[in-house]
Amino acid sequence: MPFADHPVRRVAAAEGMSLSGAWPHTIPAVRQLLTDGLDLDPGVTFLVGENGAGKSTLVEAIAMAFGMSPEGGSTGARVSTRESESPLAGQLQLTRGAGAPRWGFFLRAETMHGYYTYLEQNPGASRDPRFHELSHGESFLEVLRSRFNSPGLYCLDEPESALSFSSSLALVGVLAELATGGAQVLCATHSPVIAALPGATILEVGEWGIRRTAWAELQLVQNWKAYLETPERYLRHVL
Repeated sequence: MPFADHPVRRVAAAEGMSLSGAWPHTIPAVRQLLTDGLDLDPGVTFLVGENGAGKSTLVEAIAMAFGMSPEGGSTGARVSTRESESPLAGQLQLTRGAGAPRWGFFLRAETMHGYYTYLEQNPGASRDPRFHELSHGESFLEVLRSRFNSPGLYCLDEPESALSFSSSLALVGVLAELATGGAQVLCATHSPVIAALPGATILEVGEWGIRRTAWAELQLVQNWKAYLETPERYLRHVL
């Protein structure tokens, strides 16, 4: 993609970086990225996989390498409560698109409380609501409404954790609008609703590393279909 103009064309190991036997290099998906690199398509890319497969680690590292705060927010924001991020961001090299926007936003479900406090303490030109006074889902939707509105790189880590079914559908609409407007999205998710966005790239991460797949072929989708059809088949093993 010599003339690609989306924010991140490729992610690879930084020059001189050596693989180790320590975490996170022990995660197959991380190891594959550092060994072979990863081309990122324009538009929306979903990372889907089980807990511990490395999808959130990858999204976090790419967001930080792009210049975003590890605890969420836009490029330039510096939200910091307790450091927990991996060292992977400093081991990556991003190939950016020619003339692509340098702005980005990282939405991370587990650290949004701290981000809301940061916004209250550092009010900008926009008239934000008092996020802490809204419900978890309402505050997420307000962030989507007020921050997801321009070209750039959007990194999302499991946004469905705060969203109902209808709100998840609303997020799908927002992601589609971003892609149409020239933005690039990288989203880690467990939600078959969100991952069903037509035209999106789906990368499934697991013990095999990273592989491209289709929505209907995701183990996530097959599991949900089977559970909703006959939940008793699963519940008898846990009840």
